[in-house]
Amino acid sequence: MDGDIQNIKKWVVFYPIYINSKKTIAEGRRININKACENPTYAEIYDCCSHLKLPCAIESEKAYPRDFMQRGRVRVQLKREDGSLYNPTISSSEYKFCCFFSFCLGFLFCLFIYLQL
Repeated sequence: MDGDIQNIKKWVVFYPIYINSKKTIAEGRRININKACENPTYAEIYDCCSHLKLPCAIESEKAYPRDFMQRGRVRVQLKREDGSLYNPTISSSEYKFCCFFSFCLGFLFCLFIYLQL
C-alpha cells in the first residue's frame, strides 16, 4: 500500500466480482452485463485506478464475502477530505455504478467506480 494513505477504511472498496460478466447479479455482479468485463483481476482494477490518477491500494488477502475463494480487492479514494473529486473528469450528482474503460499499456481494462451521476 502507498505510504501516504490516510483513513483507508473510508475509501470505496472494489471487488473484481462486481464487474465480472461471468457472474450473475445474485452472485455479486453490480453492473449491466453489457458493460461488464470477463474475469477481471484486482491488479487490472488497480492499474485502471492508477491510470485515472486515483489514490488506490491493493488488499490481496481480503476475500469477497459471498465467495471466499475470490481473493483480492482494491480500495480507492474518489474524493479528497474537502469533498472535491480527485479526478474532475469523473463528476455527477449521486452515487451510481458505472463502467470505465481505459486503454493501459496495450490492454483494455475495465473499471467500475462509484460516480456521481
